Amino acid sequence: MRSDLEKTLLSKISDLGLLKTTVTDWQKEGKKVVFTNGVFDLLHIGHITYLAKAAELGDKLIIGLNSDTSVKRIKGENRPINDQNNRAALLASLFFVDAVVVFEEDTPLNLITELMPDILVKGADYAVENIVGAKEVIANGGEVKTIDFVEGYSSTRIIEKIRNQISEK
Repeated sequence: MRSDLEKTLLSKISDLGLLKTTVTDWQKEGKKVVFTNGVFDLLHIGHITYLAKAAELGDKLIIGLNSDTSVKRIKGENRPINDQNNRAALLASLFFVDAVVVFEEDTPLNLITELMPDILVKGADYAVENIVGAKEVIANGGEVKTIDFVEGYSSTRIIEKIRNQISEK
């Protein structure tokens, strides 16, 4: 039997159809919906800071999470380290995250055009004109924002550090 906490956590992990209805309801209530996406393989302080800043831009934060198969296509056969179920549960456990939705494609364009968030967010290493879904969100009256990264943190860097320490032994 699942605890109330576990039910709450799992209820944040959604499929696109259900989430689309939820987003429509939030927007009818006047809530600003923020969307961001990524792999979030090894959750670190850079991710937490970025996501917290994204959440502060609106009322509801949705994370589009790359599926395991899309991560392999993008990052290589040795990734992800954590499977999509674990990554989704970790993200859903953050109090400022309202929904997590896994997508199979290499980009979240389909999610963005289906959900049509009020604010689309990516890291400041992206120029707004190069952010997937930016023109669609802007054309719908939404905004696109970028957030600076916390320097020195990345899943790739952490994985390399672990591998280097193992190979030195």
